[in-house]
Amino acid sequence: PLNLPNLPAIEFKEYMLMMAKHVNKALDEAGPLRNPINIHEAMRYSLLAGGKQVRPVLFIGSCELVGGEESLAIPMACALKMIHTMSLIHDDLPCLDDDDLRRGKPTNHRTFGEDTAILARDAHLSLAFEHHVAAKTRNFLGERVVRAIAEMGSAVGSQGLVAGQIVDLASKGKDVSLSDLENIHVHKTAKLLEATAVCGTIMGGGDVTEIEKVRKHARCIGPLFQVVDGIMDVTKYSKELGKTAVKESVSDKATYPKLTGIENAKKFARELVEKFNCKE
Repeated sequence: PLNLPNLPAIEFKEYMLMMAKHVNKALDEAGPLRNPINIHEAMRYSLLAGGKQVRPVLFIGSCELVGGEESLAIPMACALKMIHTMSLIHDDLPCLDDDDLRRGKPTNHRTFGEDTAILARDAHLSLAFEHHVAAKTRNFLGERVVRAIAEMGSAVGSQGLVAGQIVDLASKGKDVSLSDLENIHVHKTAKLLEATAVCGTIMGGGDVTEIEKVRKHARCIGPLFQVVDGIMDVTKYSKELGKTAVKESVSDKATYPKLTGIENAKKFARELVEKFNCKE
């Protein structure tokens, strides 16, 4: 059970479902259908595609962990969802992973065309910062806003998400060491997940010690996600995943199962879970 300062003890799955509903409602309101219709349809198509809303819920939970309120966290939780949506549209493009499915539906560029998908991706990134700043300045939390924006911007820039993507592209079809793979995943996936938890702690008013404790634990989430994703890629069907199965194997991309074998990958996943649960 979760024991957050502003909530009674609650089971994790129940908390995830409850917060996901709140996030979905806020996202619908944050990205209304307006002119130009075609670009906003494309944006809403990916932004409201569903999913467990792991990143927004992680943000809200981190905020509440240090005494912040959900109402304080929702705007930036939505902003982080917009940034993540941007990265998914980006990843799926023909020039990158060239995927046909995302969350069980045709990818954005397959539905609206590559040109509109690129513009929808760009619009999500700018809307994320606009939405966060506009909501928070009304609450006079300027210092927290600036610190959170710096953290979030770093996670998706040339030292974060972009760095991971460019190295990932350069590694296709090549022999990649385990340390190289870890470096790709740290930047491509883990940086944004870490920033999500850290930004939630910042916006909730956490002190330096609390922020660094959250950062330490959050650093396990990204690698764990990638290990499990690699395992599922070779063991599940497309219908179960909501995206094209064995895509990474077919495209000759490095994954943990490919480099270490499935059993060792599962063992590594268990080690990461134990590390995450460690209270030190």
